[in-house]
Amino acid sequence: MQFYLQRVLQMSDKWRLILTGHNSAFYNMALDEAIMKLSHEQGVPTVRFYGWKPAAISIGYFQGMNDEVDIEKCGEFGVDVVRRITGGGAVFHDSEVTYSFVATEESNVLPKNILDSYKKICSGVISGLGELKLDASFVPLNDIVVAGKKISGNAQTRREKAILQHGTVLTGVDVEKMFSMLKVPSEKMKGKLIEDVKQRVTSIEQQAGKKISFEQTVFAMKKGFEESFGVGLKESKPTKEEAQLAKQIMGERFASDTWNFRR
Repeated sequence: MQFYLQRVLQMSDKWRLILTGHNSAFYNMALDEAIMKLSHEQGVPTVRFYGWKPAAISIGYFQGMNDEVDIEKCGEFGVDVVRRITGGGAVFHDSEVTYSFVATEESNVLPKNILDSYKKICSGVISGLGELKLDASFVPLNDIVVAGKKISGNAQTRREKAILQHGTVLTGVDVEKMFSMLKVPSEKMKGKLIEDVKQRVTSIEQQAGKKISFEQTVFAMKKGFEESFGVGLKESKPTKEEAQLAKQIMGERFASDTWNFRR
């Protein structure tokens, strides 16, 4: 009876859902950080789904932009470049739905163990892919695979007693375009790397055998997070304070060469 009552109470919870559509890489990263910094004022976790316009390459916090990215080629394609506050490798953001999940540590909605928290948050994405009739699974530390191929990569940071995890859900993938902007040891190796990635990476379109829109994918992910966490997601907008802080962070950091090219 006690478990049942806890479940009913949990299902009555309403977490924030923010749908910001497609925005610049600089705004996307700034808003994620602003939501994390102000998360203690919300009282509930926040789930956000978004896209990238123009397309962008984000590098991990510990990477060097000039080591990883062909800046000239990105300029030719009109692709933005940005450094994340989370770790991991360089990621090409184009045909995808990106999510971010923010919760305070004191909310206790996530396991304390980092691997377990990755697995829990990724379970929302897995459930969302299930809504699209795709059988996905979690592969430690931070990947989600379908048919043995990676369809989602995820990264997490913990700051100011808050947790931010964001990740990609590939709706399509253009490996040749991606590698034309990422630096590789030699041109001779590029072809082998492209073929290797094609064998290891997939997308919703490839697995479903048809195009599934950004909006359809977002709807499926929303249902997936609700099911996985046993909560309702109530659509909201960034608060005035979050929007102001995001604008400030974007100008001071993510839109700044000093930040993006610091290593």
